[in-house]
Amino acid sequence: MQQDHFIQKAASASFPMTFDGPPQDFYFLLLPNMTMLSVASAIEPLRIANQLTNSRLYRWFTMTEDGEPVTCSTGIKVTPDTALKPLPANSVGFVCCSIQPYGMASEKTLNWLRREDRFGRPLGGICTGAFALAEAGLLTGRRFTLHWENHDSFQETYPQLTPSPNIYEIDGRIMSCGGGNSAIDMMLALIEKQHGPDLAALVADMCLHTRSGPTNSPQKSSRSFTIGTRNRNLLAAIRVMENALEEPLSMGGLCATLGVSRRQIERLFKRYLGQSPMSYYNDLRLTRAYGFLNETDMTVTEIAAATGFRSASHLARAFRKKYGNNPNSFRKYWS
Repeated sequence: MQQDHFIQKAASASFPMTFDGPPQDFYFLLLPNMTMLSVASAIEPLRIANQLTNSRLYRWFTMTEDGEPVTCSTGIKVTPDTALKPLPANSVGFVCCSIQPYGMASEKTLNWLRREDRFGRPLGGICTGAFALAEAGLLTGRRFTLHWENHDSFQETYPQLTPSPNIYEIDGRIMSCGGGNSAIDMMLALIEKQHGPDLAALVADMCLHTRSGPTNSPQKSSRSFTIGTRNRNLLAAIRVMENALEEPLSMGGLCATLGVSRRQIERLFKRYLGQSPMSYYNDLRLTRAYGFLNETDMTVTEIAAATGFRSASHLARAFRKKYGNNPNSFRKYWS
């Protein structure tokens, strides 16, 4: 008799419960270069819930557009269960995307998302799956999120949509998470809603995962934690810089905005960040330019304008100095 891979024998931990309803089915559409950590983090809580209860609470299936194996972010090929197909009633569909999400979803995928939405299916995006949901027109008026690294390029591509900074969002039939371990938190929330907080807590323990709390937990550590200080003037200066990348302030303008002397700001940046304020500011702008090159089809001229450089050549010089390559060569290498 072939073993049912949806239920595996528990070693010792168990959660006695009576369940005689149909399993909840999840379908994961794997787009090229999808992040393996995110997909595994979404599926494992479902498997563990079945294992603990010795029940088929959940079933999970993987799909690719053509049914052929797909290469994930680690270079490992994953063979799907099926090609893209209509979702059965009462199932949930997730789009699993990559760190380079722009244009990964074909028209076939977008039409599939629109069709499933019309039929009222719950749909979601894992990691950067929100790009596909947005392109399909499913995020208007919805709370949603995606990996924090891709927020800037997402908003540049879809300026009418604003992603949440939270680790995951569940807004009606639309679900999304930032990827990585946040997929565990999102699935634990679904398990809790369907089968209660005690089972969700034990699943989290089995994953050796400390739940991040409510959905409004932020994806990133606080700025004060990452730089090792809560100095309000330094934190305020960084916030001003981050909010003025397209039209960067001069040193005088920065000091006037903060109401702090130049000498004090320079001393704080040197002490805690090991560089001058304008050098740090320049690095912020180049980091955003890097992201736009990697994640959008914006021209170098458009990226220069969006990151406060006078021209494409000005950006190219600064980019080459920091990354050792000019923007066009960098994009060609990674395309």
